[in-house]
Amino acid sequence: MAILVTGGTGYIGSHTCVELLNSGYEVVVIDNLVNSKMEVVDIIKSITKKDFKFYQGDLLDIDIIEKIFNENHIDAVIHFAGLKAVGESVSIPLRYYHNNITGTLNLCNVMNKHNCKKLVFSSSATVYGVPKSVPIKEDFPLSTTNPYGSTKLMIEDILRDLYVSDNEWSIALLRYFNPIGAHSSGLIGDNPNGIPNNLMPYITQVAIGKLESLGVFGDDYDTHDGTGVRDYIHVVDLSKGHLKAVEKVIKEKGVNAYNLGTGTGYSVLDIVKAFEKSTGVKVNYKIMPRRAGDIAECYADPTKAKEELGWEAVLDIEQMCKDSWDFAKKNFK
Repeated sequence: MAILVTGGTGYIGSHTCVELLNSGYEVVVIDNLVNSKMEVVDIIKSITKKDFKFYQGDLLDIDIIEKIFNENHIDAVIHFAGLKAVGESVSIPLRYYHNNITGTLNLCNVMNKHNCKKLVFSSSATVYGVPKSVPIKEDFPLSTTNPYGSTKLMIEDILRDLYVSDNEWSIALLRYFNPIGAHSSGLIGDNPNGIPNNLMPYITQVAIGKLESLGVFGDDYDTHDGTGVRDYIHVVDLSKGHLKAVEKVIKEKGVNAYNLGTGTGYSVLDIVKAFEKSTGVKVNYKIMPRRAGDIAECYADPTKAKEELGWEAVLDIEQMCKDSWDFAKKNFK
């Protein structure tokens, strides 16, 4: 069974490819390498001892999507590809709307043409906007506080409308929270091009001396220590959630949303302390103004994913920090 993974050399995509290959799936990857590196292709192959097809290209180019579907029998798609930085989306919203939405429309049009109607979509907890309470359930009201989140919510709406128009589609909307950690080999992890937008790669780059200090955006939120609280999930747990979602869309038609998180909220300073405890390395940080579009608290109620997908997170915060640090020591110069 062949799974097309868009954005498959990115942070979550690469870990998911490893889990897919290790579970016996055939994998085809497309990535434009805007926020990842070509070497990840060979690293995935070395970890799994398995080969797969890789296409360097962009979902904005419908011809390369057509080429992939003409050259391969694709059974289902896991769709990660997209721009993903909240702050950047506030600065350049048009690029985010064009890239994320147009790319998805191109993908779905080609899938429809080739009668491939099984899709796992990489959504986000940002679709809950400022949640009415925590933990967050899938039936909470949906809204957004930034253009990145808006693209995710618009795509969810598009996919729901697609299913209404054609009940042959089977779609899982995976709303995940804050992935951190790295593969136990230390060979793949969160290694963004340029200055990191996410917390853990920033912490590890400070810890290794590549960056001077961590900017903590806001210490006046209504949380236990004033810093933002999020649900941090190990990327390997998250990747395994995608395999469970693939099994679901292959078996059943419909469109369903699932939270992928641990159900536990940690503040930015909680993560800093956990990292220092698990690695023995001090992390310098300084308090900065709040970022546009950020919210105080966001953590999941993952009950639905456990009940309907048979999935739950098992790796703890210390393991997330340890694996992140092991990856940083091998990869950050």
